[in-house]
Amino acid sequence: MSDNSAQTPNADLVSSAYSQALEVIAAVEPRVAEATRKELADQRSSLKLIASENYASPAVLLTMGTWFSDKYAEGTVGHRFYAACQNVDTIESLAAEHARELFGAEYAYVQPHSGIDANLTAYWAILAHRVEGPWLKNAGVKNMNDLSDADWEKLRHEFGNQRLLGMSLDAGGHLTHGFRPNISGKMFHQQQYGTNPETGLIDYDALRAKAKEFKPLILVAGYSAYPRRVNFAKMREIADEVGATLMVDMAHFAGLVAGKVFQGDEDPVPHAHIVTSTSHKSLRGPRGGFILSTEEYAPSVDRGCPMVLGGPLSHVMAAKAVAFAEARTPAFQTYSQNVADNAKSLAEGFLSRDAKLVTGGTDNHIVLLDVAKYGLTGRQAESALLDAGVVTNRNSVPNDPNGAWYTTGIRFGTPALTTRGFGHDEFDKVAELVVDVLSNTEAGVNKAGAPSKATYKLADGMADKVRGISAELLDKHPLYPGLELS
Repeated sequence: MSDNSAQTPNADLVSSAYSQALEVIAAVEPRVAEATRKELADQRSSLKLIASENYASPAVLLTMGTWFSDKYAEGTVGHRFYAACQNVDTIESLAAEHARELFGAEYAYVQPHSGIDANLTAYWAILAHRVEGPWLKNAGVKNMNDLSDADWEKLRHEFGNQRLLGMSLDAGGHLTHGFRPNISGKMFHQQQYGTNPETGLIDYDALRAKAKEFKPLILVAGYSAYPRRVNFAKMREIADEVGATLMVDMAHFAGLVAGKVFQGDEDPVPHAHIVTSTSHKSLRGPRGGFILSTEEYAPSVDRGCPMVLGGPLSHVMAAKAVAFAEARTPAFQTYSQNVADNAKSLAEGFLSRDAKLVTGGTDNHIVLLDVAKYGLTGRQAESALLDAGVVTNRNSVPNDPNGAWYTTGIRFGTPALTTRGFGHDEFDKVAELVVDVLSNTEAGVNKAGAPSKATYKLADGMADKVRGISAELLDKHPLYPGLELS
């Protein structure tokens, strides 16, 4: 692995802790213990290239398995709806403190259970700040319960008719950025911005024109499959010009922000009113979410529970505190730079083998491969690669002819294998293996003999060949070195 926070210091102690824990679990339900053992073995033996996955440190993982899991703690620090939450107050305060210091934010809220929860909380916080607050002031009341029924109905109508402008799914946005099947697309009158059809890059002039025409309450920036950096200073200029709140979803690239790879105009925190994120992915913490904001929006964000969220997961908040502490080290900055450098190496490896990449390359942690030239859909490519031990996920490309289910793209990310210690040469080899698999895969047919977007045929022996080469790469960079389960 590439830095001390991701290593297994005191490997014997860690091995003993996990072995004994699995013995306790096996005494109650041995199939769960066995599946847990198998999951570690599977992750150790596969090339994990899913951009949204990583490997948390043993310290983070162990933090989640404690009696904090048993505690209800609705409310906020010092203002809970349950008694005896003093220890939860401690760990939530620590997590928020580390998040503020790590990202240079005025305020941090660490209760969201996931990235979607963080986005929903942020949306409702903006609505409360921009819509509810003025309504209550004009009505001369302090809270919604004091509104007349008629005013309440008017307020509900205002809440449901606000405008949101976010990046389209096929351009690289996330389904929570106003995609109609998602709750965000039902909450708002929404429109989407895309990318330049020739370059695949955000066209800020076109975005500005669209924002001026649509006049959204919320402008959403950030992405889940856009392989380039974003100029958040320009995004804030556009938001200010139309009177919008700028919300940035940095779930995918939070680690690059924390690791100081993204600075200045590419760092969303100094420019956005509200920033949402997950704590895993490139940040390498536990699965969960968090929100950063200016002091202006802090009171509204702080109402996340019970406005949107249920009781906070105290054991996960504790693990967030540990992960944020790890991310505040110089070693994490080195790791983050390696993530970005390795993405360039992977992209160069593809391009040198005549593969087609969306935007022609990358300058973050994502590489988006268009598989149309191989005569495959994204689903076929994803499945063939999985047969060969290469774990990826299919993804839409701009104006995708196969839609969001079958897709025409494969998304690759470098955070996980960088954690294992992969570098330039290994990622170039990974690109070679991927191209070999795709070049030796044919689209299949359905039971009726018609062309199918799901079935495929991988050439005989190809899966075993790639798994064998992958094993050599993986053996040089073991996952959780020294961790042995008895």
